[in-house]
Amino acid sequence: MHEEEGTYIVIERDAGGGSFGSFVLGALVGAGLAFLFAPQSGEETQEELKERARRLREDAESRVRDAQAQLEERLEGARQGVETRVAEVKDAVDHGRQAAREARSDLEHRLQRSKAAYRAGIEAAKAVASEDEPAED
Repeated sequence: MHEEEGTYIVIERDAGGGSFGSFVLGALVGAGLAFLFAPQSGEETQEELKERARRLREDAESRVRDAQAQLEERLEGARQGVETRVAEVKDAVDHGRQAAREARSDLEHRLQRSKAAYRAGIEAAKAVASEDEPAED
């Protein structure tokens, strides 16, 4: 008892769903085969081909509109991302400037206090030196 193995056909699909060129080629081949094997009159076949061409054009236009809409969405997302980054950088620059102003003000205040202390020290030293000098009569 020998079992016969069946023949298997494996069809793989690309994750991208195929290309537009493959779609058009398939439509043209299908239209050509329909024309050759049609049991219709020439006029009926011409009308059918015109209808298929119209549907093909509408489908192609629809695909172009969809692709355009997706591109616009991606561009809008990228634009918003750039605007967000620019705003963040501006905010960081403003904070940096404010911190620099505050640091400068603090440094100027400390410098004034140091100068005042230096002057007071010199005055105190002069006062002590003048007290220590012997009086001349």
